[in-house]
This record gives sequence, structure tokens and C-alpha cells, in this order.
Amino acid sequence: MRIKNNKSGFTLLEVIIVIIIVGVLASLALPRFFSTVEFSKSSEALTSLGTLRESMERCYLASSATYVGCTLASLDVENPANSPGSRFTYAVSGQTAAIYTITATRNTIDGGDGSSIIVLSQTTAGATRSGTGKFAGIK
Repeated sequence: MRIKNNKSGFTLLEVIIVIIIVGVLASLALPRFFSTVEFSKSSEALTSLGTLRESMERCYLASSATYVGCTLASLDVENPANSPGSRFTYAVSGQTAAIYTITATRNTIDGGDGSSIIVLSQTTAGATRSGTGKFAGIK
């Protein structure tokens, strides 16, 4: 009786080539994926900046049309940085009669670098948003 010799499967060379191709694709895609995930975390800061801005406007009306004296501690909302799992710290600065700036700085929770910031600036011309570091694309 004759023994049938089935040689099916992959050779070692074919497996190594597939591993190299997958590794190259992963090395190209993973940094982009991680930056997209980090950028998506900015939605927390944008929501909190909007809440703080509304509170600053209420303080402006209560303070006889001036932002002077409207600090993060004096606002009618809790500091969003005190929320469990918050990824940002917040600061209000540059208050004059018609101008202020709210800054959200990324902390080191969940792989943050502690230096990327999002800034909301209120001037007489209106409010503008900008970002630096990983949040440079925010408008």
C-alpha cells in the first residue's frame, strides 16, 4: 500500500514574510491611532470649557458687566478638574472688564503628556479656541 504524502500548510519563509508585512503596517498605523485617541479626549475639555464659559458670562452679569473678580473658585460651577477621572486641569486668567482666558491643560492620566493645552479666549471680538501640542488642530 502506498502512503499518501500531503504537504499542505505554509513554509517558514511565508510565515516570516507575513509577520514582517503585518509589523510594517502596524508601525505605520499605531502612532496615528494613538494620536487620534488622544485628540478624541479633547471632547472632555471642550465640554468643560463651554460650561466654564457660560459660568463666566453669568459672573459677568452679576458683577456689573466686568470679568474682574470672576475666578475659577468664585464661579457657580464646580471645577471640572475635580471630577473623578478628569484628564485636564483648568485655569482662568487675564480677567479684565471685557476679556478673559480659560486654559485646559492635559494631565498625565491615561498617558497624557502634561503639556498639551486647549485655550478658550474671550475678547471684545468674540470667543476663539486654540490648542498646542497634541491638540494643535483644535479650532
